[in-house]
Amino acid sequence: MSVIGELASFVAGAKASALPEVEQERLRLHLTDTMIAALAGPRIAEGKALEALAGAGTLAARTGRRAAAARLTEIDDIDLPSCVTPSAGVVPVALALAAEARTFDPDAIASAIWVGTELAVRIGLAVSGPQILYRGIWPSYLAAPVAAAATAARLFALGEACTVHALSLAFMLMAGGVGRIHGAPSGRWFVYANAVAGGIAAAEAARVDYRGDPDLLQKPWLADTHGIVLDPHCLLKRLGSGSVYPSLSLKPFCSAKQAIAAVEAFATIVADTNLGRESIRKTRVRVPPAYSAMIATPAVAGARQSSLVSVAHQLALAALKPLRLYDVDRSDNAADEAVARFAGKVEVVADPALATFYPQHWPAEVEIETDGKVYRRRVVAAAGDPERPLRRADVEEKGHRVLDPLLGAEAEPFYQWLRCGHDVDLGSCSHGAVTAAARWLEEAARLLCGTG
Repeated sequence: MSVIGELASFVAGAKASALPEVEQERLRLHLTDTMIAALAGPRIAEGKALEALAGAGTLAARTGRRAAAARLTEIDDIDLPSCVTPSAGVVPVALALAAEARTFDPDAIASAIWVGTELAVRIGLAVSGPQILYRGIWPSYLAAPVAAAATAARLFALGEACTVHALSLAFMLMAGGVGRIHGAPSGRWFVYANAVAGGIAAAEAARVDYRGDPDLLQKPWLADTHGIVLDPHCLLKRLGSGSVYPSLSLKPFCSAKQAIAAVEAFATIVADTNLGRESIRKTRVRVPPAYSAMIATPAVAGARQSSLVSVAHQLALAALKPLRLYDVDRSDNAADEAVARFAGKVEVVADPALATFYPQHWPAEVEIETDGKVYRRRVVAAAGDPERPLRRADVEEKGHRVLDPLLGAEAEPFYQWLRCGHDVDLGSCSHGAVTAAARWLEEAARLLCGTG
């Protein structure tokens, strides 16, 4: 059987209800976490601009924009060893397609979420995502068409033979690098939305008998066309025996993941020492060389993404306005002079000693200098990483901190779902949480984006 054939067999036949209960619970938690991102994204300026782009469009296009709106929040999950953010490109696809078809088989939807997430992460591992990222290749964007196609193919119940062609067509839609995109709204989200939409369209095409190349990955196709080496062994190793969910990280607040360990280390020093913010003369952030230049980027007025990447800006918020760490909008990211002054006292250092932890972990060591004293803290596994997983209460608190300022009372149906619906087993025979989540996501898209 070809590589794509083995992937298609998994996509068509895997059942989330067969996963160990602890992994089913992680799937449920990542569903909840992604719902928060999917509800927040369309409410901010960049998400609204994305939703309004080109009118209503096709089902694939609309769903791709919903996925991109979730992804742009920077509160969605991530797999560190693959450098892929899987759920934003999968959960909205599964829920939106289920809502569109008015079919709510919980095990089918949970299984569609699992297979899409599984393939996204495995592609990132197969192409050495953390290494190619700093060549300008975005692993989540690269994997998005195939992950979306797998999710859609499962929900469309295409069957194994048809799924082979859906996945093959989606692999052909893979794009390599993105350019140096600046400004807001960011073209980054436009291309990601189209990558997800392309994957859904590939499944739609396969459903009406369009054919791909089932042997595409039997040859060095990706290396020949994109200069990216893909290891098929990573795609297939123990496929179906357990899931990637134990390896996924959840973000405790809104940030590029590369900055989160530093924010935690800084906040811990301040809390443990009762250090006055005004006494801080200098903060030095040591990180692996792979991402030191990235997080050294300063926050720039009018460039929302820069405030999420800049570790100096994030530390300034942690010091002065910690609740702003949950602000996914950041439209006034350079308007606060006190934040800007504090950020100016932060230095980023590339530390080769920390590279030994990377990419399994994305660590940071923080040094805070005061008059005559230096405080240090190293964080290797940050809150939300597999060794220190967030619990349901943590995710629900994150939901309130993110959504309350954006939605107010309009978020109450979601909170009702959190309180009453999401305890239902996604693998059970009742509609339960999946029905509620899909309907609320659809309703939220209309309510928050003016599409209804």
